[in-house]
Amino acid sequence: MKILMVCLGNICRSPLAEAVLQQKASQAGLNWKIDSAGTYDMPMGKAPHPLSQKVALVHGIDICSQRSRRFTADDFLNYDRLYALSDDVMEEMKTIGANRYDPTKTALLMNEVFPGENLNVDDPWGGSESGFQQAYDLIAAACDSIIGRYKNN
Repeated sequence: MKILMVCLGNICRSPLAEAVLQQKASQAGLNWKIDSAGTYDMPMGKAPHPLSQKVALVHGIDICSQRSRRFTADDFLNYDRLYALSDDVMEEMKTIGANRYDPTKTALLMNEVFPGENLNVDDPWGGSESGFQQAYDLIAAACDSIIGRYKNN
């Protein structure tokens, strides 16, 4: 299984989602490829936000070596499942994907926990550590659901 987590800049939410799902998949004995990307047109190659790094470390995950990358249309060809962290990201994925956009592979991450409710993981950028922790908690719950749903596939 190849899964891509997508947010705006690939420095706050999606690096956490990548790392949390990787940790949970590894603990479940799953050999999944998990990556993350961002849709926003900004310089790529950046480390995750310091508060994303801090919150991850509190939970025993080191994300400091991750580097941001831009989401591309080819990601629809290269991944089995693509998760948007919010509805604005989903819209950008559709635009960037153009004719490669595949709605059967794409979902809002929080629909794994709350099916059909189309809830967002709020972007903690510019906020306090508590916002990053809240994002982590939502992401961790969604990742547990993903493991439960796909571990036998």
